[in-house]
Amino acid sequence: MQSQYKRVLLKLSGEALMGQEAYGLCNKTLQFVAGEVKKLVATGVQVGLVIGAGNIFRGVSSASIGMNRVAADNMGMLATVMNALALDNVFTQAGLSSRVLSSIPMPLVCESYSRQQAVHHLEKGRVVIFGAGSSNPYFTTDTAAVLRGLEIGAEVICKATRVDGVYDRDPLKDSNAVKFGTLTYSEVLARRLKVMDSTAISLAMDNAIQIMVFSMNIPGNIANAVCGKQVGTLITGE
Repeated sequence: MQSQYKRVLLKLSGEALMGQEAYGLCNKTLQFVAGEVKKLVATGVQVGLVIGAGNIFRGVSSASIGMNRVAADNMGMLATVMNALALDNVFTQAGLSSRVLSSIPMPLVCESYSRQQAVHHLEKGRVVIFGAGSSNPYFTTDTAAVLRGLEIGAEVICKATRVDGVYDRDPLKDSNAVKFGTLTYSEVLARRLKVMDSTAISLAMDNAIQIMVFSMNIPGNIANAVCGKQVGTLITGE
């Protein structure tokens, strides 16, 4: 298969790394993710990746109750770096070349983020894993994914989720939920669909970058999506 895109930004939730665990990392799931990203790279596309922190922060969420929002968000950003390092390790084991770039400088752990360095690694065929979100509190990793995608010149944001696209309600709770094949940014905002937060959707809309939403749990789905097969839901302009 051949990718229709030169460069993509893949967004994974931290929960995607939990498997069946209540929180933390599942080694089997990490290996599955590495295999899927390897299939994606085999299509010839350059891959940047943003990972969330729900798998770790969920485990300390009770401790954050009543905590200052900035302090809690800082904890979450640090947790994304832990996830990024875990992915980098399993990617290396799978034979993938990757680099972790953190927007919060921690040179003893990984490289610091710069757009030029990220593009350099991508052009060398390395998977670039962006850690620490945007380094700013009050902004989610969804917004960081769109931001990094725009900065590196990605042609599409690929969001891998637990379900196979965008629905009018949660399909895991309501069997009558209706799936959308395509949506506009305006429809997502007007319907308050929980695809990404409104800041991320607005940023994508203002800069006309497409978003594809599909299931992470179906083998080959990510590669199929970038190769033009009808997978999940496509969010685009009017």
